[in-house]
Amino acid sequence: MDGAAATPAAAPLKVAPPPNLRQTQKEATRNRVIEAAKELFDTQGYQGTTIREIAAHAGVSVGSVFTTFASKYEVLSQVMQDRLDGLYGELDRVMPHLRGSTVDRLRTMFAIHFAFEVRHKRLFLAYIASAFDWTLPSSSIPIGRNARLQEIISDCLRKGMAEGDVDAGVDPDEIKDLLMAAYVWVYRLAAWHDADAKAMTEVMDRQIALIAAGFAPKG
Repeated sequence: MDGAAATPAAAPLKVAPPPNLRQTQKEATRNRVIEAAKELFDTQGYQGTTIREIAAHAGVSVGSVFTTFASKYEVLSQVMQDRLDGLYGELDRVMPHLRGSTVDRLRTMFAIHFAFEVRHKRLFLAYIASAFDWTLPSSSIPIGRNARLQEIISDCLRKGMAEGDVDAGVDPDEIKDLLMAAYVWVYRLAAWHDADAKAMTEVMDRQIALIAAGFAPKG
């Protein structure tokens, strides 16, 4: 049309090329290694499982494992990351809608964790144990470096400060560390007594109450 600015042509959509055969094979190997490792870590423990056993269980060569993962811990880290993504997706949906006090919300959050992890408690115990391996590379992500869990606890405490049932003068990072320490220590009951989620949740509830006595507003 006369006097009308020309409409720029739409940029062509860039379509990612389909994965080639090599990429497809590498992804298939990765998935087989992760599934094999998950089963072996859950039945034999992290320390009791070798890369050779993982490779044999996955039906791949040892070289194929190391082509995909730099170390056995990296395999465990990926196994746990894949599992925990589902857990934290659920918590992201649930936590913003929880009612009640900060103590109530913390209890619910940890109860969800116990109910989820007790399905594969030996696998989770292997994950906890690896956090105390001083030979792990700095790039590793053991439970103590799990940013998602720490963010959920910190968000809960900050909400409590805003609502007035957490003392604004306390250091939330110290409270978070205490809660994390209690959470990990409760899992000794799974290792020593084969405790279920209900038993561990009851212990954690009492420990949260003790910690909360320290962060409740004074006066």
